[in-house]
Amino acid sequence: MFYANTLHPVRAVILGRFAAVLVHLALFCPCSGCRGPVADAAASAPTAATRAALCERIDRALTHVRDRRRLDTTVHGAWQVVHGILAFGRDFQIQHGADVVPALDYLLDGGSLTGWRLRPGEHGLFAVVEEGSTTGQGHPDQWLGYLSQCGLGGIPLETPIRVAGRWYTVSDLLDQAQSDLREGQEATWTLMALATYLPPDAAWTAADGARWTTERVVAMEAAADLSTSACGGAHRLFGLVTAINARRAASGEDGLTGGWASAAEVIEDAIDRARRFQQPDGSFSIHSFDRPGTSANVMARLSATGHLFEVVVAALDDERLREPWVERAAERLVSLLEQTADVDVECGGLYHAAHGLLLYRQRNCPAGRPGPPAPLAE
Repeated sequence: MFYANTLHPVRAVILGRFAAVLVHLALFCPCSGCRGPVADAAASAPTAATRAALCERIDRALTHVRDRRRLDTTVHGAWQVVHGILAFGRDFQIQHGADVVPALDYLLDGGSLTGWRLRPGEHGLFAVVEEGSTTGQGHPDQWLGYLSQCGLGGIPLETPIRVAGRWYTVSDLLDQAQSDLREGQEATWTLMALATYLPPDAAWTAADGARWTTERVVAMEAAADLSTSACGGAHRLFGLVTAINARRAASGEDGLTGGWASAAEVIEDAIDRARRFQQPDGSFSIHSFDRPGTSANVMARLSATGHLFEVVVAALDDERLREPWVERAAERLVSLLEQTADVDVECGGLYHAAHGLLLYRQRNCPAGRPGPPAPLAE
């Protein structure tokens, strides 16, 4: 951009010619700014070669996040570690004293970690909420929700959990969550687990005698205000997407009635907003689904793009996942991870970005392509 106070005096004829050039540029060259559907349609489709190159970069970025950003049980809390488990499942390792151990196995086997507080409940097992904490669970069923989604398939209900010297299972966490459900509560992570572990037409009675169905939970979450929800509504949307995907798999589009239809509309609107508010460099808006916006702070761009990309990938079918705007977002997200490879990064944005890229890679990279190498043995 040219600024008036940077120009030296020149002859009028040259100024006239320069002004004419500027008029020509203004008339025939597109301005930078908020990207919309027209710019989207003009983008060139990715080729097999560019997609393969992107897949290689994704593999390198994921391997670095998993193996070179080692969390330590003496430094990091459960909130950070569980986010790493969300991204990499049983492949995520942490430092414990002189040993490197699988984080999920360590926690489920009764390992001690700041913020990892499980207690027997009247109807199963619950994780203690630590509101305002930077190490523990901040919302009901957050651990349960992420365990249901970790890696590329979650962990089975029969997986054992050791608490206070006794053995329970993930099913006990789910039973307690169903029993504790109340109208008006934030059920973001609860819904992730319900949609993963139960059939879409599941019904049960909570401890207060209220009758619940998965559809009722879906309708409650779809009616919530995304703009006031955690991380711009990305987590709430991911729960809804998980439920809608399960419903579609069981009943097809004909099954999207009532609360399911409301959720599908909310998801479609949010995906359209993410695309319309996408920035020219491929990143997503730092204002999530509210309005366009970017920031000079690379951490803000990484967090916003990582959270929204995870939702977008989970929500789109295979055909839409190959649209150019999605690939631009994937490329930008990898670039952000590459740019921040040697600096401290907030764990939430980092691992949601990694989880989104892992889901994208699973569905959009060449068939038969080997995954990232096994975790480093140290």
